[in-house]
Amino acid sequence: MSDREIALEINQKKWYIDVKQVCETLLSMLGLIILSPLFLIVCIAIKIEDPKGSIFFKQIRVGKEECEFKIYKFRTMRPDAEEMLEELLQYNEIEGAMFKMKEDPRITKVGKFLRKTSIDELPQLLNVLKGEMALVGPRPPLPREVTEYTTYDKKRLVVKPGCTGLWQVSGRNALDFHRMVELDLQYIREASLFLDFKIMLKTIKAMLFPKNVY
Repeated sequence: MSDREIALEINQKKWYIDVKQVCETLLSMLGLIILSPLFLIVCIAIKIEDPKGSIFFKQIRVGKEECEFKIYKFRTMRPDAEEMLEELLQYNEIEGAMFKMKEDPRITKVGKFLRKTSIDELPQLLNVLKGEMALVGPRPPLPREVTEYTTYDKKRLVVKPGCTGLWQVSGRNALDFHRMVELDLQYIREASLFLDFKIMLKTIKAMLFPKNVY
């Protein structure tokens, strides 16, 4: 299936895209309100461990149609994490255009817990409100990762990236890059409100009982 065919298939589901956007905007607003006490606790914990470091981590990611945007997360790494990356790339434990390392020395103690429970991802609700992300969709890649994409890999960029998705609830770091691409394209082809709801329920389960997260 070509990029054009995938895009055409999505355009034919305009009602779904419109309803999905309204529902996800409302859910994100509700989530930010309900989770505000948790956000406060996380902010305090991050500051206690590293008073000089920032609470939030902002990073450029690639979204729909290769448009770049700034993603928000709770900081889980040392302030000099980006500078350390170059020397750690040789220890990459996942195949393809991604970097994952089980015992990444850049991750803080608080950060390990936040990552294990996926709490570090919650500030992305702000990206959903801004219209840059969806609650459910493909993982938003880094620009350096996209430079390694094939034309086929780029098909996963025809929709908004998501806070969670089919890859995240199907094994996450236990799956390689190529399997992630296939799961993302499967989601794009089969996208529906029911599938989105199913993925969100599985995401809640994955946060409560985390596996293959690092």
